[in-house]
Amino acid sequence: MTQQSKGLAVVTGASSGIGAVYADRLARRGYDLLLVARNKRRMDKLAEKLANETQRKIEVITADLTNRNDLARLEQILREDSRVTLLVNNAGVAATTPLVKSDVAEMSRMIALNVEALTRLTYAAVPGFVKRAAGDIINIGSVVALAPELLNGVYGGTKAFVLAFSQSLRHELANTEVKVQVVLPGATATDLWEIAGKPLDQLPPEIVMSAEDMVDAALAGFDQGEPVTIPALPDAGQWESYEAARQALRPNLSRARPAGRYGVVLAAG
Repeated sequence: MTQQSKGLAVVTGASSGIGAVYADRLARRGYDLLLVARNKRRMDKLAEKLANETQRKIEVITADLTNRNDLARLEQILREDSRVTLLVNNAGVAATTPLVKSDVAEMSRMIALNVEALTRLTYAAVPGFVKRAAGDIINIGSVVALAPELLNGVYGGTKAFVLAFSQSLRHELANTEVKVQVVLPGATATDLWEIAGKPLDQLPPEIVMSAEDMVDAALAGFDQGEPVTIPALPDAGQWESYEAARQALRPNLSRARPAGRYGVVLAAG
């Protein structure tokens, strides 16, 4: 007997890696799926497999989310299709080349995908979620949001945006039924590394998590209501301390006078 649908989950970057694992896990949880990526062949193969194994309805849209027309087409679906109950913003690219040696056009494309597409898709989905009092957002960030020195600075900056955007959005939606989770994976065994110019075999194996384990941990965090999930972090208290320190800064971030430690002579008046 087919499980009652939990609605339609839209997963971007769904043709391989983290996105494909999310598709698998969500279908097994009872979601119908809309898979979005550039590689139609891979998505069709995944869609056929999941439909056969889970009896869920699996749809596929071939789209390059840096293309305005493709992005607008998906935005329209998110605005108008009331079946959508979950958006997984997973599509993204990475870079490992130092900033001064990077192609600025490629950096702009990274910003368009990692930041602009994620933002526009979220804005397209959230009003309907709020109106229907049902819907969740999962944004895939990276630990480089917290440690931007590790890789290319533009990549780190895009993921810092994803973290800040998700935290702010969760705050704005606190009195609604819409849940927002941001996931900060460490190094994950996907083809992202090869594309970014640093093959997985160049990374210490003790820091690389499988995509399956990463997604399973992220979904456990989602079930537990975590606003920020760091799948590799053994001690949640470390994040809580980090967040407490950030909150402690807030009263002192904006004041009428410079801090005394700067020795500024105050202007008259």
